[in-house]
Amino acid sequence: MHVALVEPEIPPNTGNIARLCAATFTDLHIVGATGFRLDERAVKRAGLDYWDEVKIERHIALEDLYAALPGSRF
Repeated sequence: MHVALVEPEIPPNTGNIARLCAATFTDLHIVGATGFRLDERAVKRAGLDYWDEVKIERHIALEDLYAALPGSRF
C-alpha cells in the first residue's frame, strides 16, 4: 500500500500521516513542494522520532509518482 501527499502544507497533518505509515509499514510519497522544511534538523526539532521508520519517496511532479508506481490506481 502507498500513501501520497500532493504539496502538503500543514506539518502536523503530514506528521500524523507519516506516523500512520510507520505503524502500518506503508510507503509515503510526497509530491511537489511542501509548505514546511523536511530536513533532518527540522524533523528532530519537531520531535518526529519515528521519521526514520517511514519509507519516504519524494517526487517533483505527479507524473513522476505515476512513473514510479506503474499500474497503480489513483
